[in-house]
Amino acid sequence: QVQLVESGGGLVQVGGSLRLSCAASGSIVSINRMGWYRQAPGKQRELVADITSGGNTNYGDSVKGRFTISRDNAKNTVSLQMNSLQPEDTAVYYCNALLSVLLTRHEYNNYWGQGTQVTVSS
Repeated sequence: QVQLVESGGGLVQVGGSLRLSCAASGSIVSINRMGWYRQAPGKQRELVADITSGGNTNYGDSVKGRFTISRDNAKNTVSLQMNSLQPEDTAVYYCNALLSVLLTRHEYNNYWGQGTQVTVSS
């Protein structure tokens, strides 16, 4: 019913920038929150940033001041501008959405993208 399609991952040098985008499609009624999580080898998945439909944002401590999350409600997309990238940012980044679909419009569920690799090289 729902697909989250990510784009923008890849290889970047230390100090560089990268922009990730995620588009949600399907029988979507309402999106409560969209965001990005990441998981590095041997570590738990952690919050990078998320944003509500009203524009309220949250950032993980390690990315505050470097990353910026934004959304386009009309297109059901969320983007993550990543600046001053460091090797510690290397991870698989997952798009996440808390949303309701047509058949169960009263109920919100989490959906995940397939993940996109971000590698920061020195």
